[in-house]
Amino acid sequence: MTEQSAADLKRRRRQLLRKLPPLDTVLRGSLIERYKRCGNPRCKCATGPGHGPKYYLSVSYRGSSPRMDYVAQANYEQVSESLANYTQIRQILEQISEINHELLRRREPL
Repeated sequence: MTEQSAADLKRRRRQLLRKLPPLDTVLRGSLIERYKRCGNPRCKCATGPGHGPKYYLSVSYRGSSPRMDYVAQANYEQVSESLANYTQIRQILEQISEINHELLRRREPL
């Protein structure tokens, strides 16, 4: 990054900003896949992996236990995409921050 001009860094920053997904499509957490047994000894789940998959969104908060919320199969794809958007935004923000740090180090205006 140090060999790029300030104009190149700012151009790259603008490109990164255009790559940001819509902020209303962001979700933080992890998608957990579970299989459950119903307890009926004659059910196929008694000897197999269980009923499922069932999906849960797990979100951790400082100072408390992770929160688990059921995700209906119909919402799985949207939730999965929203989680990916969150990861993408974090990666883009990290790159933008690195660019801004380099500009600051060079005493260039942000």
